[in-house]
Amino acid sequence: MYIHERDNWTDFRWDMSQVSLLQEKVFRKQGLLYGRLSSLGFDSKLRAMAENLTYDVVYSSEIEGIRLNVDQVRSSIARKLGIENVKDTAPSHYVDSVVGVMLEAIQHYDTPLSKKKLCAWQSAFFPTGYSDGSQIETGQYRTNEEHIVSGRFSSAARRGKPMFGREKIHYIAPSPDRVEEEMEKFLIWFDSEEPVSSVIRSAIAHFWFVSIHPFEDGNGRLARILSDMLLARGEKSEFRFYNVSSQINKDKNHYYDILERMQHGNGDITEWLVWYMQKLVDALDEADTIVTTILNKSFFWQKASSVPMTERQTQMLNLFLDGYEAKITSNTWATLAKCSKDTAIRDIQDLVDKNILIEDIPGAKRPSYSIVYDAEDFEHCNTCGSRMTCNGCSNCGACDKNESVQQIEIQV
Repeated sequence: MYIHERDNWTDFRWDMSQVSLLQEKVFRKQGLLYGRLSSLGFDSKLRAMAENLTYDVVYSSEIEGIRLNVDQVRSSIARKLGIENVKDTAPSHYVDSVVGVMLEAIQHYDTPLSKKKLCAWQSAFFPTGYSDGSQIETGQYRTNEEHIVSGRFSSAARRGKPMFGREKIHYIAPSPDRVEEEMEKFLIWFDSEEPVSSVIRSAIAHFWFVSIHPFEDGNGRLARILSDMLLARGEKSEFRFYNVSSQINKDKNHYYDILERMQHGNGDITEWLVWYMQKLVDALDEADTIVTTILNKSFFWQKASSVPMTERQTQMLNLFLDGYEAKITSNTWATLAKCSKDTAIRDIQDLVDKNILIEDIPGAKRPSYSIVYDAEDFEHCNTCGSRMTCNGCSNCGACDKNESVQQIEIQV
């Protein structure tokens, strides 16, 4: 028996004794993250959000087996948010459409959700009307049966197409004639107010939506967007600094296994809530690392504000401060700055003389360099007050990191 075959199947229940401690942990980490973000200016917050949304879009698609170009996604988000992007890569029409859906959802988190809006978002995921080479229904609720079968990471398999010898049905969604009624109930609940935290509602929305499976394809991505919307409503903020998609992508086998067990269950979704909240905790920890990078960049430029630099030096430092994945060498500098190697060497040596860069291994045949961060410029830990480094608190291990760093080496 599938869960939707039970009477009042959406009267979900859970063991609060198992959920409450994790929920409190999520709340605490949300508070710490937003506390740290309060010291950032508006532009820095936009950059932090842009980086988070980039990976939210990329990983949410990757869960479904769709690989997007990270640079295209980052450029599309930067353009739509009106912020500068060092590596500006023209996004495809498809990437722009997917990014547009995400931004509309989070920037208008407090507007009512409707069938029309959901159908428009689903259409944006499939502008050609095809998925994996097969024509699908777009912009409307499905009119076909929806079977989740073996090979579920293939969208064709999720739509019940034969897998030739590997057929195993994991879940059958409600019949097409029930979808309209089931979605009406979902939409009313989604826009209602309940004495339940936004964290729990976010998890329920995700599970409920994918269990209805209202569209022929794109249900997983829409479920994760709706989860983000409810988190944003709870925080009353259009800024999104963490996402659960990246964590689900790291553990997607477990993700599908838990969903399957719950969809065969009796309405007790405790296991799903516990797993989902743990992914939120992991997502908040990951976001904390991104915020640390942005804060350290801010502190660096406060320190270096009086140091004379050329426009090229400033642009290059910003590129590496934003996490460009390569060591600082004269060859890398010359390539990225589109200048000669001799010019790159002069740029770097000038910054070494000004204590902005330091040679990693003095006298090395092929030297590489690191950006210098003075210890007193690092922020302090909200937990114990000790100096924070790019790897977390050097004293109490906040962010689950215990490394102490005097300088940050930009490398792969």
